[in-house]
Amino acid sequence: MKNWGLIVAALYALILVVLTVPVIMLAFVPSTGLKAAVSAYLDIQYWIWLMVMFAGQFALLSIPVRVASLRPVSRGPVWWTVITGGLMAGLLAAGALLSLYEFFTDGKKDTGSSDWWGWAAIALVGLTWCLWTVVFIRMSRNTEPSDLVSRQCRILFRGSILELLIAVLTHIAVRCRDYCCAGTLTFLGLTMGFSVMLFTFGPAVLVLFIQRWQKLHPSSSPKK
Repeated sequence: MKNWGLIVAALYALILVVLTVPVIMLAFVPSTGLKAAVSAYLDIQYWIWLMVMFAGQFALLSIPVRVASLRPVSRGPVWWTVITGGLMAGLLAAGALLSLYEFFTDGKKDTGSSDWWGWAAIALVGLTWCLWTVVFIRMSRNTEPSDLVSRQCRILFRGSILELLIAVLTHIAVRCRDYCCAGTLTFLGLTMGFSVMLFTFGPAVLVLFIQRWQKLHPSSSPKK
């Protein structure tokens, strides 16, 4: 069953890799050409982001994998799940902040404090991460592990829709402005929103894979 978790997490990472260039082209065309869009694959920060999302997806799947294999769910997988859920909520908050910053500042930066928005986004990630981790921990005390994952995914899915409403509208607005690299920060907002939205589908895809496998190979299914 653990292999199915790896497969789903790998498929999730592959989807992000495949979507990267098309999304960049949609966000920046005609100002960004294909060569510039493909250059995203050469950026170390891009691969760090991808590995974080891959590891997060695999951590979220740890509980469904144990439930499907009829193994007891210890506190370890629960902790990884709630920590990962808190991190995803933090990324959504940061994406919304960056999108709103670019919208209201018109892409201009104050001299001597040009990086404040970056530090503010990092601080917001940390604060939101801690707050939602606490919320998910409290939720886990009165919720079955499998139901915890479902509730987390529902919350994060709704949060991604709200974040994308902000990111999409602000990105459309800033693209109409005449300055270099319009929509860079709003594009980051779009990236966060789509990544977390796809992230929430992982457990459902895993369950479908496992159910299909058990129908095709009933003799190898876990025995109760």
